[in-house]
Order: sequence, then C-alpha cells, then structure tokens
Amino acid sequence: RCKNLSVSFWNSYWMLPSDVCGMNCFWEAAFRYDYMKTQPSEKMHLAVVACGERLEETVTMLRSAIIFSIKPLHFHIFAEDQLHESFKDILDEFPYEGKVNYTLYPITFPSESAAEWKKLFKPCASQRLFLPLILKNVDSLLYVDTDILFLRPVDDIWSFLGKFNSTQIAAMAPEHEEPRIGWYNRFARHPYYGVTGINSGVMLMNMTRIRRKYFKNDMTPVRLQWGEILMPLLKKYKLNITWGDQDLLNIMFFHNPESLYVFPCQWNYRPDHCIYGSNCKAAEEEGIFILHGNRGVYHDDKQPTFRAVYEAIKNYSFGDDLVHSLLQPLERELQKTTHTYCGRVYKVFIKQLTRSIRDFYARRSKG
Repeated sequence: RCKNLSVSFWNSYWMLPSDVCGMNCFWEAAFRYDYMKTQPSEKMHLAVVACGERLEETVTMLRSAIIFSIKPLHFHIFAEDQLHESFKDILDEFPYEGKVNYTLYPITFPSESAAEWKKLFKPCASQRLFLPLILKNVDSLLYVDTDILFLRPVDDIWSFLGKFNSTQIAAMAPEHEEPRIGWYNRFARHPYYGVTGINSGVMLMNMTRIRRKYFKNDMTPVRLQWGEILMPLLKKYKLNITWGDQDLLNIMFFHNPESLYVFPCQWNYRPDHCIYGSNCKAAEEEGIFILHGNRGVYHDDKQPTFRAVYEAIKNYSFGDDLVHSLLQPLERELQKTTHTYCGRVYKVFIKQLTRSIRDFYARRSKG
C-alpha cells in the first residue's frame, strides 16, 4: 500500500531516506481512526509523545481528558511503532462515539540529527519541539506529558488561548513557586525564563503564531524562525542542559519573554508543590486542575497521594457513577496518605474533582 501512495512530502520535509517508507511510512503509522465528523474549529487538539513503557500511563491520561471535557477532542499520539496496535486496540474500545477521534504518528526527527534529538534527556521527549512543524494544519494545540491527569475539563485550559495578547504564542506554568527549592535558579548553567524557569509538561500553543514568529536569540543578531533555531540552540547548549527540550524552551523564552503566557501552578501541580510543604497557594484555594506525576510517582510508593489519584482514574469504568465509583473510593484512599506531606493536604486533590463531577451531572441534567 505504501508503494502506491505518495510520501514525497514527508520524505522531503524531514529529508528521510527512501527506505524509511515501509512499516514506518507516514501513511501507515499516521493512520486516522475517526469516531465522529466535526468541523476543525469545534475540536480541541491534544498531543502526547509515548515511548517505552508509557502505554498504560498515556491511556490513563487520555481517559482523564475524556471524562469531563465538553467539546470534541482530537488526540495526536506520537508513539514508537510497536505501540501503535496497542493504542488502536484500546482506544477503539472507548465508548465515547461522537466525542473523540485520534491520529497515530511515528516518532520522527530531522534525519541529519535524529540520533542527537532522540537521546536528548528521555527517549523521544524532544519530539514535542517539532510539533509545530509536523502538524502544519493544526492551528492550536495542547501538549501534555504522559504523566498528566485532568481533574477538570480540557475546555478550561483550552480557553486560555483566548486570553493570549497579541505577542503571546504559548503558555506554561513555572517550574517552582518557591525559589528556595527551585532548580533553575540554583543550578542552571544556561538562561531560563523568569525567576524559577518554566515546566513544559503542560504546554498550550498557538502553533500558527509559533510558525510565523521570528525569535530573538544569543547566537546571531538575525531573528530565527522555530524550525531554524532548534539545532543551533542544541549545538550551543547541549553540554550545559540537564532537562533536554525543556531547557531549550526556557532559553528561547528567556530571550522572548513577551511571547509566553504563564499559568498558575494548579494547572501543572507536581510533587514539588507539596513534598516540602504546600507551596501552591492557588491549589489550596481552588484545588488541583491538572495533576503532573513526574518522577514516576504514579508507579512507586514514594508519593501515595499521587498514586491514589492515578489508580482511581485508571480503574474507573466509563459510564459508572462518578461519585460512587471514582470520588468516594479515591477519598478513602487519600485519607490513608496523611502520614506524608502531600497527604496532609489531600483535600486539594479532590476539591476540583468534586466540582467537576457536580458540573458534569448538572450539564447532563440539562440534556
């Protein structure tokens, strides 16, 4: 089938060798499975990159996005070839016909530097840097790491796109709220955004603006576009960066701070917000909106509060009563974690979730 279809655009864009076409052919690996027919403007586009043992974690994230979201979702899933069939088998069983569709893509980097990009930080992590160049027909996109859980509708973070001013092209949350425990301000050997840097695990992008923008930089007096600046940045800073592509984003927005919209911390709540004592005041007041279980905390016993939320969403069956099958069992598990710092503030983990469930049933009662 690949031989009979044109892949010249894909090959020429990334300068891939012709023998890549085959099982890795873009047409084969980026096959679309549509559950619905909607206008592009009606959809929210969400992207994730999954490599290695991240299938279950990614699916749990997608489940959390589906549960409460209102507008239709289109998932752009970038995954290693061996994961594609598993994703298809699982996602095809999701019961939300009319709400979700998805596209699977191969992991792809510019061929002349593919090895360098793939080994940067974690395998495949730097794929996110190339999303504006690959998804050329997508105007706006929410990128999230696999270890993200949505505790309120995706619609709410998507609405921040309408709050961007004329210069802003992307939105992220600070890496830390408390400089005394900040990593960038204490250890970074490169420029970074703001006081404590930014975390790229949740990144909302106006990709049309990203593709059009010319970025200030410290490599040349000439401003460079997104596709022109990535490799020079890597070459200059590769010996000084620890967190890979996130560091490169920090460098870019250090030089172009007017281009970034900053989320409050409850939109990207991580263990650092509670393991040294609670330091995300917005979450204390309003609850956690998006939970980010970095450092593998969903899969070990170091932070049982985070793991309890993950297990609750992973085990929830679509269509079951959200109060009795999700909220109440979760609260019972969270009450067992009060011996930990994060467990002491366990109510911030269910405050927004409770509100989201209430709103879900309110919308449902209105038809």
